[in-house]
Amino acid sequence: MTARTPADGMPHTGDTHDAGFAARVRSAFVWRWGAQVAAQIITWTSTFLVVRLLDPADYGLFAMSQVVVTTLAFLNGQSFATSIVQTDRIDDRRVGQVFGMLIIANVLLAAIQFVFAPYAAAYFKEPVVADLLRVQAAIFLTIPFIAMPSEWLARGLEFRKQAKANMGSALVGAFTALILAWAGWGVWALIYAGLSIFVSRACFLMIAARFWITPVFTPKGAWDLFSYGGVLTLCQLFWIIQSQSDVVIAGRLLETYDLGLYTQALFLALVVTGRFIPPINEVALAAYSELHRAKKPLGPYFLKTARLVMMVCAPIYIGLALTAEQVIPVLMGEKWLSLIPIFAGLTVAMPAFALHLICSPVTNAMGRPKVYLFTSIAGAVIFPAMFLWQIGGEGSHGAMGLVDAWGYAAPLLCLITLTVTLPRIGVTPFELGRALTPIIIACGAMTVAVLGVERFVPIDSPFFALVRSSLIGAGVYAATFWFGYRSIVRETWALIRNRGPHESQTTLI
Repeated sequence: MTARTPADGMPHTGDTHDAGFAARVRSAFVWRWGAQVAAQIITWTSTFLVVRLLDPADYGLFAMSQVVVTTLAFLNGQSFATSIVQTDRIDDRRVGQVFGMLIIANVLLAAIQFVFAPYAAAYFKEPVVADLLRVQAAIFLTIPFIAMPSEWLARGLEFRKQAKANMGSALVGAFTALILAWAGWGVWALIYAGLSIFVSRACFLMIAARFWITPVFTPKGAWDLFSYGGVLTLCQLFWIIQSQSDVVIAGRLLETYDLGLYTQALFLALVVTGRFIPPINEVALAAYSELHRAKKPLGPYFLKTARLVMMVCAPIYIGLALTAEQVIPVLMGEKWLSLIPIFAGLTVAMPAFALHLICSPVTNAMGRPKVYLFTSIAGAVIFPAMFLWQIGGEGSHGAMGLVDAWGYAAPLLCLITLTVTLPRIGVTPFELGRALTPIIIACGAMTVAVLGVERFVPIDSPFFALVRSSLIGAGVYAATFWFGYRSIVRETWALIRNRGPHESQTTLI
């Protein structure tokens, strides 16, 4: 395999002035995000079947093992693979050097997790966690063969092949989880399902990308890639501290059952921020990077991206908060009713968290990952502090204390992120507020309508109550935009339909 040049697929910086750039970004977005939707439908279908076969304690044990896997994962080198998307100097040797570094790093991580598994089990006071971790150590051996072909495809905005590989691995994982859960394997069904996803994804991506570059085990000539990736790796470390501190802290203070309730509620609450925004950010980073190489300002593109993302995720989260009493029994069954207040509380904090998450690609694309590093450090301080405050004292409220911590931490982190990001991309708070105001108004109207119909037209059946509230909420949200902000509706529709004479200058996705 030879390195790509503008002649064989990689774009000139001048190409960004062509209408074809917007079309390529749209195609990338549709495939990457659409594949994520399809993969999540597969995963959720499996999850909601498996959850009826397993107990909350199984998910508590799984969460304990995941803390260790995720904590070590910040060193897996995937951030170094991301450097080949942003750089303007690329050839087989430089790519091979990153590949070699990933192989070394992940072999070491697999060995470390295998050896230190008993110590993690002792910390959580659950002996079976050691066995879970030893098996999951194999995940690290697949990372180089996932990260490299994935980022190689992303550099050229070739997300169609990546999408097919992801959907295929999701099917493999779903069938593995269902078969093993049905056979009574308990928590092991979750462990082997996750492992099967990583192994199959590595195989599918290597074949799809035809990534046959030989690894090179020397860093000479690639320090720029390693320095950029090193900063992103630090960001990943602080992200791990932020995202795993809840389970690390609660794992010793809460019962396994309560921890299982919280982790399942968080899994559902991350329906957008944890599942659909990362694919959007992948496409955005590649697109922003190409625009930045073409010396184009990124502020206008960021505003449109923020509005589109929040148009989707804000009503979803507000709607889930309003209908939690129907969503949980319909999706998960009667034994999970204790999830309702936990789930409802978490969804309220998620719109602010979503806005925070979409900021990092724009500054990373500008070659300024230290902005992302600063916000990552802020998150690594704010979230653990809030979790300790809410569940570590005498007045602890158990799992609901974790929910309250999210309610304080997510808006505060979002405010800090916007404060350091907006000035660097030439966007004022007023401009962002103006872009998001229609969404806030539409969500407010939706809230009033759903609460009103639930009060004056009660329905006993959770399923039919959910259908009623969903239809009313979606209808009012859409009507607010249609009658109050029709120009935004038309602009969005033109974007989706690929119409609009100046789209390459006005849109990102």
